[in-house]
Amino acid sequence: LPSPPTPSDGGTKRPGLRALKKMGLTEDEDVRAMLRGSRLRKIRSRTWHKERLYRLQEDGLSVWFQRRIPRAPSQHIFFVQHIEAVREGHQSEGLRRFGGAFAPARCLTIAFKGRRKNLDLAAPTAEEAQRWVRGLTKLRARLDAMSQRERLDHWIHSYLHRADSNQDSKMSFKEIKSLLRMVNVDMNDMYAYLLFKECDHSNNDRLEGAEIEEFLRRLLKRPELEEIFHQYSGEDRVLSAPELLEFLEDQGEEGATLARAQQLIQTYELNETAKQHELMTLDGFMMYLLSPEGAALDTTHTCVFQDMNQPLAHYFISSSHNTYLTDSQIGGPSSTEAYIRAFAQGCRCVELDCWEGPGGEPVIYHGHTLTSKILFRDVVQAVRDHAFTLSPYPVILSLENHCGLEQQAAMARHLRTILGDMLVTQALDSPNPEELPSPEQLKGRVLVKGKKLPAARSEDGRALSDREEEEDDDEEEEEEAEAAAQRRLAKQISPELSALVVYCHATRLRTLHPAPDVLQPCQVSSLSERKAKKLIREAGNSFVRHNARQLTRVYPLGLRMNSANYSPQEMWNSGCQLVALNFQTPGYEMDLNAGRFLVNGQCGYVLKPACLRQPDSTFDPEYPGPPRTTLSIQVLTAQQLPKLNAEKPHSIVDPLVRVEIHGVPADCARQETDYVLNNGFNPHWGQTLQFQLRAPELALVRFVVEDYDATSPNDFVGQFTLPLSSLKQGYRHIHLLSKDGASLSPATLFIQIRIQCP
Repeated sequence: LPSPPTPSDGGTKRPGLRALKKMGLTEDEDVRAMLRGSRLRKIRSRTWHKERLYRLQEDGLSVWFQRRIPRAPSQHIFFVQHIEAVREGHQSEGLRRFGGAFAPARCLTIAFKGRRKNLDLAAPTAEEAQRWVRGLTKLRARLDAMSQRERLDHWIHSYLHRADSNQDSKMSFKEIKSLLRMVNVDMNDMYAYLLFKECDHSNNDRLEGAEIEEFLRRLLKRPELEEIFHQYSGEDRVLSAPELLEFLEDQGEEGATLARAQQLIQTYELNETAKQHELMTLDGFMMYLLSPEGAALDTTHTCVFQDMNQPLAHYFISSSHNTYLTDSQIGGPSSTEAYIRAFAQGCRCVELDCWEGPGGEPVIYHGHTLTSKILFRDVVQAVRDHAFTLSPYPVILSLENHCGLEQQAAMARHLRTILGDMLVTQALDSPNPEELPSPEQLKGRVLVKGKKLPAARSEDGRALSDREEEEDDDEEEEEEAEAAAQRRLAKQISPELSALVVYCHATRLRTLHPAPDVLQPCQVSSLSERKAKKLIREAGNSFVRHNARQLTRVYPLGLRMNSANYSPQEMWNSGCQLVALNFQTPGYEMDLNAGRFLVNGQCGYVLKPACLRQPDSTFDPEYPGPPRTTLSIQVLTAQQLPKLNAEKPHSIVDPLVRVEIHGVPADCARQETDYVLNNGFNPHWGQTLQFQLRAPELALVRFVVEDYDATSPNDFVGQFTLPLSSLKQGYRHIHLLSKDGASLSPATLFIQIRIQCP
């Protein structure tokens, strides 16, 4: 496959470099080197080290790379916004195992969001490796700092550059039609030509310079925003601070004052003269509504805003099942990278499935399957290095222990020596506390969840298993087996490992009606999704009360061989804290998990509603009472939806919007708009969807855009999920995410939200 053209050094006049110029990076030496390209070695195994050309595209948003077998153009690039991290040296599992022939200073790892594998690279020199590390870091930082309006401008000019087939910085009508198809709109030829001719002031059937900018301005017009703006601005077509205040009050903005309106004008208005006169133009109004402050998610909820001083049992805690797996439960690879990715997604409870390994070293894998094995100590090192990168709050290591006494002692030794002071080895206060410590008290600490030897090895009627329960319908038979297992296990638990289990004693759930004098806040029960559902159905309120005092972990059925997930919402409804999902499997279940933990600084801990924290709560998710809240969502428009098939220029999406409510069973609902034919660029609906809610404090709202298909299931385009309690009222933008949770910027929905409580 021919490589893309190399820009000349004086190439800032080229249309593609306009984007980089606006980012302020055209003169940056590292970025210029990336534009010229580098021959880097891609490392996949001990023997697979292939040299490939990598080059930053002129849009500054993507990197082109060579492949041995040419594929479709979209298969030869990766996007900067999809990068999770750039690591220097041998800082990945792949480079630690296979990069020994290359000096660490020459190596780098590009880790991606979602399921895409790491890219392990070795440069010819340490300086070239550093250029890519520094350059990608600068590009990511600049991209993060860009406003939505800047992103939109950047996005449209990158497509403009691609549509300019002969790169003469002029656009023929044929090239304009190509541009329209690229940006996902099938515009009527006559209308498109009229628009083209209206901008062709030189009358030479070519658009250039200011003519192109005028065409783009007309293309990007937002009539629905102009209409709202003119409702408040009146005849002079600018918003004064009092007029903006009126808009904010109608929006239901908390803290709407004249000073706040003046501050917004100073922040978002682009015209300096208007700003000096405390006026907001239409452009400034659009900048505001496209900013995080104009988004549906309450910005005050994006940092840690909840009380972090309550017992651990009072929080939903982001939890992973079989964390070590990167694919299926049967034959997929195990990797320390899976733990790093889970932590990057805010996970606070990870699972370690521990088995006997060679040379006295315990290993982690999915037992009795073909999944590969990784060393226990390597996982503990990954915990030490990455557990607290994004969140300072405690991490729970859920041990599923299949090792003998000797290797259990080795596990305890690794935990102590590698984690050091991070590891909780004794109770903070009383050894028999009445309640668990808080996330605030345990900041930066690691807890071990596992078996605990009974005091003086006496039998106390509780089983001592941290292994996930096998499904068994015969309860009496199960009890007899447990009694025998307990006697056996008491001889199989290493005292060294038992000593590290302080606040999370793994026990079977024996009863949902504990007497007050035998409360055991340090006990943690692990239940399969089937058993948890049965408890919710048969003893909903008792289960809620149990979960107000103790931690409960729920995990997927073993039958889910392909690492499929279950809906976590059912478990959250009853107050289960550790609802463990397969983080490696995208889908609506992981969207719900991401939405639940999107708030509170994405720290992995979210305070449960009051009805799930009170030990004498009367709440039952199966019987939540009458409707208390009406949610109305008017779906107005969408902007710049992504093409699903970039290789087919005539493939344009027919979008529809579905709004889903995930909450207690009586609140679960979904409604959708009609579809719009052949327009993913600026489709318009103007349809209102309405929902009645009985337990709004538990509800998640999921916005989904799909490509309608009359003969087969609709294709997923994008989604965004957030708690109803964090949803702001008024005119709002929804910033869509991909299946893997990556930003689809500049793709947005524009909606109006009304929340009414009697």
